[in-house]
Amino acid sequence: MADPTFYRSLVGALQYLTFTRPTITYAVQQVCLHMHDPREPHLTAVKRILRYLQGTTDLGLFLSCTASSALTVYTDADWAGCPDTRRSTSGYAVFLGDNLVSWSSKRQHTVSRSSAEAEYRAVANGVAEASWLRQLLQELHHPPTRTTLVYCDNVSAVYLSSNPVQHQRTKHIEIDLHFVRERVAAGAVRVLHVPTSSQFADLFTKGLPSSVFMDFRSSMNVRSTGVPTAGGVKQTGRLAVQVLQLVLVS
Repeated sequence: MADPTFYRSLVGALQYLTFTRPTITYAVQQVCLHMHDPREPHLTAVKRILRYLQGTTDLGLFLSCTASSALTVYTDADWAGCPDTRRSTSGYAVFLGDNLVSWSSKRQHTVSRSSAEAEYRAVANGVAEASWLRQLLQELHHPPTRTTLVYCDNVSAVYLSSNPVQHQRTKHIEIDLHFVRERVAAGAVRVLHVPTSSQFADLFTKGLPSSVFMDFRSSMNVRSTGVPTAGGVKQTGRLAVQVLQLVLVS
């Protein structure tokens, strides 16, 4: 690109937007991978994200009052999804009651030699986040009253979380194995299987068909709230549309 600074400023703004629009986290993570050397196709991908935002300016992350302090985690990994490095992308979504409170989409640091290894790394990341949130709730004098459920759609990864036997397939993720098993043995975490059709963390690891994307989006409470803000919904929305139009035209 003739002006890579323009690309970096756009992507940087999109990173802040993921705080209230978690459904674009994976797409933003993908365009962030090219910050050091952006090309025109990468800018085209950014403009596609902006067009989606232009058509959904009324959406946002909705948080409701809940009496439940139970944490539920969905973890997933796209095994060898990167065509250049064959590294996997891990993602997790953490719910406090019915509210989405933490999420992540991140490229794994090393290449996984099996889908079970990639999925288990994602489980370990989700368990680490859940452990931190449990500690935070305890410090806020609202400790979780139930075991945190961690859902994974890979049966092998579920078995590895409670199987104490080390074998050749798992020697590359030994630290993650011991970490998760320790939390499971302590009763703080329980890893369960979930079908792919209910795996909400898929939003953070891969591109999805429109019907599945919209279904998962509503399940994460990303919707139109219709609640006025300090600047007024209509005025703020109109300003956002004008800014997006200027960017898309350029």
